[in-house]
Amino acid sequence: MKKIALLIASLVTGASLLAQDPAPAAPSYSVTVDFPYASKYVFRGVQLAEGSFQPSVKLTAGSFYAGLWTNQPVTSNIDNEIDLYAGYGFKLSDSWSLDAGATLYYYPELDASTGLDDSTFEGYVGVNGTFGSFTVGLYAYNDFTLEAFTLQGTVGYSIPINDKASFNLLGTIGNVSPDAGTDYTYYGLGATLPYKLTGTATLTVGAQYATHDIDLVDDSHFWFTVGLTVVF
Repeated sequence: MKKIALLIASLVTGASLLAQDPAPAAPSYSVTVDFPYASKYVFRGVQLAEGSFQPSVKLTAGSFYAGLWTNQPVTSNIDNEIDLYAGYGFKLSDSWSLDAGATLYYYPELDASTGLDDSTFEGYVGVNGTFGSFTVGLYAYNDFTLEAFTLQGTVGYSIPINDKASFNLLGTIGNVSPDAGTDYTYYGLGATLPYKLTGTATLTVGAQYATHDIDLVDDSHFWFTVGLTVVF
């Protein structure tokens, strides 16, 4: 996130006071564009598609953010997904923050005449914190269309390699509890290696694993990701 900065300097020589012109104000917003490929699309422990491109764009202005995320399968277009989201962050302390927002999930190829919803609306609230190189997060999601509540926790650890790269680990556990149906628990482990190409561009490769406890549904997923992120 870019913050507004204004520098005013003055040079004093003898009895003279010479003031410099203020530097241009930096933009108070940023735009992040992401171009990743994932060999599988797995959401909350369940595989939704095979290999897919997942381009996204995110606008951040102060504590507000909004964005668009998509899943575009390589082998077919029946699993296309478009997500629109927006949220606001609240700083609780130097190391803790509160996050609240909402997401609209849209599935353009889904035939609504089958009785399935081609879009769902979900609200969320979460808290994030840091402990040295560790990061933790706890989020609650409620899908008002599907009437399903999800609680998810994450723990991450970052190992700096040099000034351009780091090795990042992330563990996830969550539980989905629908009003109608049986709840299930999912687990995930991931490792990513981001490498800063320039001051605004980063190349990231990663490997992910996820599983769940749903009966009669494939419960072991391993996939890789590679992507380019550019910040404006």
